[in-house]
Amino acid sequence: MSFVRLIDLRRTTSFRLSVLFLGIFGGISVPLFAYLYFSITGFETQRVDDWLGREYVAMQRSSPERLSALFNVLRQSDPDQQRPNGLFGNDGRYIAGSLTTLPRDIPYVGKPFAIRLHDGPINQTARCIAAKLPGDRMALRCQNALELDSFNSGLVNVLLIGAMIALAIGLIGAALIGLGSLRRLDAVTATIKQIVGGDLSQRLPTHRRHDDLESLVRVVNGMLDEIERLMNEVKGVCDAIAHDLRTPLTSMIAGLERAQRRGRTIDDYRQALDNTLVDATSMHHTFNALLRISEIESGVRRQSFVAVDLAAIVKDVYEYYEASAEEKQLNYRCEIEDSGEFVLEGDPNLLFEALANLIENAIKFSPVGGTVVIGLARLEGHVYLSVHDTGPGIPESEHQAVLRRFYRGEASRHTPGNGLGLSLANAVAVMHGMTLAFDRVESGCRVVLSETADIIE
Repeated sequence: MSFVRLIDLRRTTSFRLSVLFLGIFGGISVPLFAYLYFSITGFETQRVDDWLGREYVAMQRSSPERLSALFNVLRQSDPDQQRPNGLFGNDGRYIAGSLTTLPRDIPYVGKPFAIRLHDGPINQTARCIAAKLPGDRMALRCQNALELDSFNSGLVNVLLIGAMIALAIGLIGAALIGLGSLRRLDAVTATIKQIVGGDLSQRLPTHRRHDDLESLVRVVNGMLDEIERLMNEVKGVCDAIAHDLRTPLTSMIAGLERAQRRGRTIDDYRQALDNTLVDATSMHHTFNALLRISEIESGVRRQSFVAVDLAAIVKDVYEYYEASAEEKQLNYRCEIEDSGEFVLEGDPNLLFEALANLIENAIKFSPVGGTVVIGLARLEGHVYLSVHDTGPGIPESEHQAVLRRFYRGEASRHTPGNGLGLSLANAVAVMHGMTLAFDRVESGCRVVLSETADIIE
């Protein structure tokens, strides 16, 4: 563990929080330890004072002669002077006991007090009680405070050692937590550098723990998934544009070169220009469709949403393609459920364009004499718009792929088009809070626009 890494600990949120909680714990522990100290020492002092109180009562009840004899016996049985005592006359002269000099600084009589004894070999702190006896005699009974002082000092040492151990454990724990966060941040940083370097397949490392950093990592990984998908889609679109435009551009260049080499009459040049215009118009339509999809996906058009009668739009699109269906001898029908109005908030022009793309595809891929049915109904309160044809259909494995820009399946590879119709229709559906999906049918293809996402598939 390098010194630099230890310095970095203070910049981690987990370390700071750990230190903060350690400080809060310390702030709470100080008054708690003080309470314990004063409670325990007060208990011991009170125990001594209770004993002194009982001795005071006994001295008050004893005669001077008996008390003198008792103090002399106690002096002999207490060579260490743990409980010194003394009996003195009215002029302070010594009568009996281990104390030969009456202290001058006795604060009061009948109550325990602390005093420093300086009497020959006795030089100690003690708690004493004084009693006035008949004949102006003074009796003094004491308890050596050395044990009590030692106990108090030991208790302070224990509390300080406990506080230092708690502080050390808290700091070590905070350091370990901070180092764990640093390792996670280092792993995240290293992964981000790889992503910035161009490797979009990398993802931030995840753990089984559930914390704020893990939640952030999962959100960022989801964002990276979406970015990678969009980048792949952009790459696919660019590749598709390059592929789809290469053919008309090659055709245009070849036609112009032929006209330059072989053209001799005005009709020859006019034919070359007409062919070039057809290819250029196709390219122009392709770019317009891409711009339309980008505009729709940006959501700018949502600002112009109004109440739209979907049944009226279905009827308009049906009538618009009626001539094309008759030309191909199709069984062309429009089935609108008689269950009231089909009103939703949207852009009528975009809805018209999306439905037109679906019907145009249905007519294009249906064989001569086939069937194309446009349906509008309600299912569990949601709008259900469908276009069903009897063409070759779309394999289930390609249901998601055909919604990508420029994707063309095997059935449509040799037919005119740019592979943007379903992409545009899907973008319009998403913009209106709808889902474009493919229903399972025995033959042909049935495309469904629905307000709910759990009807199809």
